[in-house]
Amino acid sequence: MSRTIPIYAQNGFSPVVRAQENSVLFKTLPPLSLYIHVPWCIRKCPYCDFNSHEFSGDIPEDRYLDALQADIEQALPGVWGRPVHTVFIGGGTPSLLSASAVDRLMAMLRTHFTLWPDAEVTLEANPGAAEAERFKSYAESGINRISLGIQTFDDLQLKKLGRVHDSKQARQAVEMALSAVGRVNLDLMFALPQQTLEACMQDVREALSFETEHLSIYQLTLEPNTVFAKFPPELPDEDIAVSMEEGIESRMSEHHFERYEVSAFARPGARAKHNVNYWKFGDYLGLGPGAHGKVTYPDRIQREIRLRSPESWMQACLQRNGSQISETREVERSDFAFEFMLNALRLREGVPLDLFYERTGLGYADISRQLALARQKKLLTADPSRLQATDTGWRFLNELQSLFLS
Repeated sequence: MSRTIPIYAQNGFSPVVRAQENSVLFKTLPPLSLYIHVPWCIRKCPYCDFNSHEFSGDIPEDRYLDALQADIEQALPGVWGRPVHTVFIGGGTPSLLSASAVDRLMAMLRTHFTLWPDAEVTLEANPGAAEAERFKSYAESGINRISLGIQTFDDLQLKKLGRVHDSKQARQAVEMALSAVGRVNLDLMFALPQQTLEACMQDVREALSFETEHLSIYQLTLEPNTVFAKFPPELPDEDIAVSMEEGIESRMSEHHFERYEVSAFARPGARAKHNVNYWKFGDYLGLGPGAHGKVTYPDRIQREIRLRSPESWMQACLQRNGSQISETREVERSDFAFEFMLNALRLREGVPLDLFYERTGLGYADISRQLALARQKKLLTADPSRLQATDTGWRFLNELQSLFLS
């Protein structure tokens, strides 16, 4: 399933000892989100590089939830007393979980965390694992937003992408989700194998016909360690892909959707709060196999990764020895600016400069040279109080972000 995930500096994770130079006093801590990973899926898609594992038969729900309970209990001291603003249950295919399993999961979260009364709680679902009654039960348990991995409404393309659903099931799943929760996101992909511009726009027109509040639209890319990377399909050339992106943005604007992030379009007031917290360098506690997390403390920022293997993660959690954390890294002060910009500059309207100070503990002098260079190159707007890409910077986002490398 394709979705938006947080971005972090790709300089590797390794156990470290806190360095004195990293000492930073954060006067306020960022909002905290929870990410819960459900690792199983019916079939691994050839383009997917997420931590998903094919599973036949019944998934081990009780053992998984017992392990998740232990994972939460061991992680809780690090975020004690902090309210949770959003929850995202991703995968894999979380909609493989039974209604009773999701009910137990939500009860577990309410027991251990203080969820804001209006907390956004999203569950990812695959149209091939969608049931109307199950969706309604999810809503009764506290799920108030569903993200559906549609990808395309073209049956031939769905087969090429290795999806387990067809277009009829996709349409039915959208209707079921809207009936259950109202707040629905559809994931679409473009620049698919041999896809034409007209076929791409037909997908967008059909997605818009359901009048959901949010669409996430990603260009298909060949990620390392995937089947598509090993056996590349024939993809549209760059000019066609650009035409698709421009056509998508134009059509979405006509339907009053705002492109507020690189891959995200929302109706007024319907932005994905969970993802916006990522882009604004907020905190997120990652629970479950392979989950990534970022937590700010008064004097440091720390990242964690849990064991990728579902079985290894469950064993480690149930032994309660803390070994489900495979890697821990304290973010170096010299990387704060780059990690912040890598996320925040994806937002079309950017962020206030004050947010940079608040979330990194750095001052203007720490990035003045990079800001001057970015504005000289016309990649950042001239507004001194805001960090926002220009239209050129938006097109050359990687170049803009790389200016802030330490």
